[in-house]
Amino acid sequence: MKRSLFLASCVLPFACSVGVAHAQDLQTPDVALPPPSSAPAAGDDQVQFSADSLDYEVNGETVTATGDVRMYRSGDRLRADKVVWNRKTGKVMANGSIVVTNPGGDTAYGDSIELTDALKDGMIDNMLIVLEHGGRLAARKGTRALDETVTMEDAAYTPCAVSSAAGCPKEPSWKITAVRVTYRPDKQRIYYKGARINLFGLPTLPLPAFSNPVGGGNQSGLLGPDFRYDRVNGFEFAQPYNVALGPNRSLIVTPMLFTATAPMLKTDFSALTDRGAYRIGGYVTVSRRSDDLQSATPVPTQNALRGYVDGVGRFQLSPNWSLSGSLRYASDKTFLRRYDISRDARLRSTVSLERISQNAYFAINGWYVQTLRVNDRQGLQPIALPEIDWRYRFDDGILGGKVQLQANSLAISRTAGQDTQRAFASFKWDLRRLTPWGQEVTFTAFGRGDVYHATDVGSTGVASYRGLDGWQTRAIGALAVDVKWPFIGTFLSGTQRFTPRVQIVASPHIANINIPNEDARAIDLEDSNLFALNRFPGYDRFEDSSRVTYGADWAVDLPGISINATIGQSYRLDSRPSLFLNGTGLTDRFSDIVGRTEIRFHDFVSLTHRYRLDKDNLTVRRNELDATVGSRSTYLLLGYLRLNRDITPILEDLQDREEARIGGRVQIRRFWSVFGSTVIDLTDRREDPLSIADGFSPVRHRLGFQYEDDCLRLGLTWKRDYQNTGDAQRGNSYLLTLAFKNLGR
Repeated sequence: MKRSLFLASCVLPFACSVGVAHAQDLQTPDVALPPPSSAPAAGDDQVQFSADSLDYEVNGETVTATGDVRMYRSGDRLRADKVVWNRKTGKVMANGSIVVTNPGGDTAYGDSIELTDALKDGMIDNMLIVLEHGGRLAARKGTRALDETVTMEDAAYTPCAVSSAAGCPKEPSWKITAVRVTYRPDKQRIYYKGARINLFGLPTLPLPAFSNPVGGGNQSGLLGPDFRYDRVNGFEFAQPYNVALGPNRSLIVTPMLFTATAPMLKTDFSALTDRGAYRIGGYVTVSRRSDDLQSATPVPTQNALRGYVDGVGRFQLSPNWSLSGSLRYASDKTFLRRYDISRDARLRSTVSLERISQNAYFAINGWYVQTLRVNDRQGLQPIALPEIDWRYRFDDGILGGKVQLQANSLAISRTAGQDTQRAFASFKWDLRRLTPWGQEVTFTAFGRGDVYHATDVGSTGVASYRGLDGWQTRAIGALAVDVKWPFIGTFLSGTQRFTPRVQIVASPHIANINIPNEDARAIDLEDSNLFALNRFPGYDRFEDSSRVTYGADWAVDLPGISINATIGQSYRLDSRPSLFLNGTGLTDRFSDIVGRTEIRFHDFVSLTHRYRLDKDNLTVRRNELDATVGSRSTYLLLGYLRLNRDITPILEDLQDREEARIGGRVQIRRFWSVFGSTVIDLTDRREDPLSIADGFSPVRHRLGFQYEDDCLRLGLTWKRDYQNTGDAQRGNSYLLTLAFKNLGR
């Protein structure tokens, strides 16, 4: 018969912190957790007690509870086969299939626990603790002090899974074994003495003095190191250290040591506030760099202070107002490439204050551009501050259509180039209707007034971008009607949709060439802007011709496969000279033919092809292919681009180019994979007369293998660069990746 009673002493605080298992046995025993108590909660110093049978020996003054013994106190729970309390010696012993849980969620398993007469400290043999925040500890012997600190001998810790997907026991990917381990629940941290990391069951890295957190908080400590080798810097070792400045702030300091150059220091500070988050970091070192970036054998300068700053932040000031920004600046054009930090050609620093509501938008923006291209002058790069943009939308406007008002101003300055200021206000009205025959008809009316001011226009290299010095004004207007007529029917075992589309746009002649062109450069006709009201990007150019654009969309949906295709062309209704340059596809009255085809087969194949065909001889002027074949674990990425527009460099920035990109990953076993990628420059003098490429010039490639499971990432990557840029020399580099996941900070 099961009885219940309340004991005036407390055994559970110690039992809920530690349990027992075989020495360093990290497997979870097959023991059911104690269920919550169904009786009213006991007092703070009382234990709710139940068992199948209860014996009291008068002479020995021992109380023995056997058979599914359960003990409850203040959220702590214990289950055991047998509990013996010796009132003479003050010993309390629990035996047999012990499992305990505490209010914090930690669970302990074992075979026996022996406590002292204080009932708050004692000794444990063969212990296993499963922590609520992840991870488990096993030890041959352990003791618990009055302050709840647990000290373990011959112990092991791992946050990794100890069973396979099929539920079978397995060796964890890594674990830490130590002569002595101290677990401090108050600090949520584990301290080791005489420790060693075991990788795949084999001892590897010794850790004479080491500690790691077990909670989700931010704590100071070492992070995973990086190992690398490249031709210029030699062997590299980077060891980050996290400095916890609070629960929401952290500073990571990373000394980086090289065998062939001076050391470098990397820092990264991040913080989370009640209104947003921000991060700022940087690199600093002293090394030689080349002033002659184009020489095959550059002559180094004297040692110089070099570095890079990178930051980003966003704050939600109110439900409608937000502030965001980014900062990116390098000391010189080759620093990022030399140390393999980034291969960006430009660095942009931005700031933006925005207000967004249901029908209105307001923003004040600014940005600064730093060029890292060899032939670009920094003095010609734009500094935009401020750009002010306001928009308001009326959903139920004139005649039931939608009306959008916009006002915009922009000031662009350069330290050694053209300065431009502009302001405009615009009005746009859209009315969408469906006819009884199923056509979708959209009417559009657009009007805009511009004011521009420019100085030092002669410093701009491309003449068509300059505009005229001084003040200029411009009025823009356009009327358009767009008709779509979808036809839907069955096709094989699926459906198909064929949608012819015609758009007519009427716009008067505009003095575009008098206006500076800052944001509408490098125009190219493609499927994305074929039916746009203005096919120029940006605001500084507006297509001032009346035209008719026609095309069709075709879509097929079959079991497991879908196809979407678009093709179209436009015809200019007037014969006046075109604003567009030769090679853009829009010079003559008939435009080139553009299209896009997308094919998807289940989740295995995805292919997108974009093209532009010359209207006269169907020569391919733009050919772009992107394909993904495979699953998430094994896949192949293919990319190909060819621009054959025949536009000379003195007329436009966007040059002809041909390149191929290949990448992929093959999973050879469940956690093992091989990956690689390459970029090949296929440009020759037919595409670019100024190019020195021979038609097949590798740019860079990489090849590597990787092991990754729930708590370990291990890999080796080989990368080769084929281009010299100053002190960023071509050659091989090797990166060893070893990341112990769930190790915390």
